[in-house]
Amino acid sequence: MEDLSPPSPTAAENHSADFKTLFSFYSNYVRSRALTFLTSPASNFLGKVTNLYRQASRARSRRRRPRLPLPFPTKAFDSTLVKTEASSVIIVLEDILEQIYSNLHSIQKNLQFWQSRAEETNARKAYFMLFERGPRALCDGTIRLIRESVTEGSSMQHISHSASAHISDRIAVLSSLQCCLATFLAQFYVEADQLGEQLINDPDKALVSLLVKINALFSKLEASISQIHTKHQIDSLIDETYSFPPLFEKLAEVNQEGPLWTDFEIKNAIDLVYQNLHKLESYISFTVQKHKKPRKVTRYWIHYACGAVGLSVCSMWLLKHSSLMGSSDINNWIREAKDSTVSFFNDHVEQPLLSIRDELFETFRKRHKGMMDLEEVHLTSSSLHRMLLAFSEQIKGNKLPENASDQEMLEIVMARYETELMHPIQNLLNGELARALLIQVQKLKLDIETAMLELNQILRANEINFAILAALPAFFLSLLLLMLVRAWYTQDTRAEGRGRVSRIQRRLLVVEVEKRIMMYQSFLDQGLESDAQCMLGLMLYSLDRLYRAVERHAKASGEWQCLKEDILDLGKPGLQTGYKLAVTSRIGRMYECLLPSLKRQ
Repeated sequence: MEDLSPPSPTAAENHSADFKTLFSFYSNYVRSRALTFLTSPASNFLGKVTNLYRQASRARSRRRRPRLPLPFPTKAFDSTLVKTEASSVIIVLEDILEQIYSNLHSIQKNLQFWQSRAEETNARKAYFMLFERGPRALCDGTIRLIRESVTEGSSMQHISHSASAHISDRIAVLSSLQCCLATFLAQFYVEADQLGEQLINDPDKALVSLLVKINALFSKLEASISQIHTKHQIDSLIDETYSFPPLFEKLAEVNQEGPLWTDFEIKNAIDLVYQNLHKLESYISFTVQKHKKPRKVTRYWIHYACGAVGLSVCSMWLLKHSSLMGSSDINNWIREAKDSTVSFFNDHVEQPLLSIRDELFETFRKRHKGMMDLEEVHLTSSSLHRMLLAFSEQIKGNKLPENASDQEMLEIVMARYETELMHPIQNLLNGELARALLIQVQKLKLDIETAMLELNQILRANEINFAILAALPAFFLSLLLLMLVRAWYTQDTRAEGRGRVSRIQRRLLVVEVEKRIMMYQSFLDQGLESDAQCMLGLMLYSLDRLYRAVERHAKASGEWQCLKEDILDLGKPGLQTGYKLAVTSRIGRMYECLLPSLKRQ
């Protein structure tokens, strides 16, 4: 009989020990081979990884939104340079600009929100602290309000001071961080602009020099961020836990001494730049996340909560009248709405259109009918003429001329009628009173038929107008729907969007660029070099926003090439301030995509 008992504990332990030994041996072997492969100078693995990253960066650069380009000469981007290893350095520089602009935009959005809050009244700030930061903030604020009202008696003042401290702390942190990134951007842009001519003559040496200077710029940025971190961690009025400042990687000293680098050294420098960018992105994201504006759902959570309650009540009411609860009210309402819609369509859309069609395409039939009506009037008129002629000849006793008018004969009839009325009863039986009355009845009949004919002609001439009036409700409803669709289509209020509001935003960007150019020159005149560099970086950020906002609209109007050259001239650090101000004035005055809306002119 086969033994089905489980194996002995000793055998199982030996099997497990052999497996662990074999697994450990192969793990150590694979680890050692991998380390040898990665650390070997002759290995091309790092080069392959860099090439893959470079290809991914190029694909990302093709997909990214348009940005203010590097201040390099056009000749620097010819086909001979793109084929060299220096093209990877250019991609790195573009990625640096992309990330700095993106971080500045994230900071700017949140900073504008807190600055707008700082300009509000104390009561509005207190309302924000209690009701626009979520349910938890409302509960905590209410408890604190009750506690302080019991102990100190001036709770609202404390809430206002707390709100002011809360807002000012975020403004200070975001402003300092924005200034650091703007200074880094200005220094980076100036270095790239200074190496422009050298990039044409000796691109490899110029780009290597630029990599070294970028490494130095990251070191300065690290010192600036550390100083800001220390200051706001000590001076903050709010209990916050700040992240550690980033520690950027630095190039080895041996790599900075030689005039030219090998491909391996360039790839290592590129990798260090991307590592520093990743650390900077992590720190900026964490800091902005801590000091960002509340989300729209958080700010309007009371409205959404009331809406949810109302929706719940409405849902319960609908459920009560639905077939699920044995009621046929909803079905009846749907049927009545359907009937009303069909009736409205028939009365104000279908029938008016059919009437217009009949009026336009059945003119001959109606014209023939009108001719028959006119013949009846002529028949009545001829009968009256004969009656007047016979009566007048009988009264006068002689034959009247052929050209005698009905009006003259009617005067004879009326004169006889007045004479006969002297003795109405006698003349009614023996005289001409009855005949005169019949002639007047015939005249009245002719007048009525003539008036009816004219009225009929007026109505027929206005049948199209009546049909259009009947279709006016449907027309106005369609116009209202069209306006709603157009409003939805043009509701984008960003500078890149359509409509009057977006056009105003683009003009405000031009104003912002002009103000920052003037402030930059003012700081230079006062000898404030650091403030001037910060303002130069902010001016470049505003130019980047303007560049992205106007590109699509300027291409549509055919003025993109000239506008692009003007924007690039504004970004050149070496140009005079007077020339830049003249360019900003020309941009706001000459280009169609930046002109004021026609409705406001």
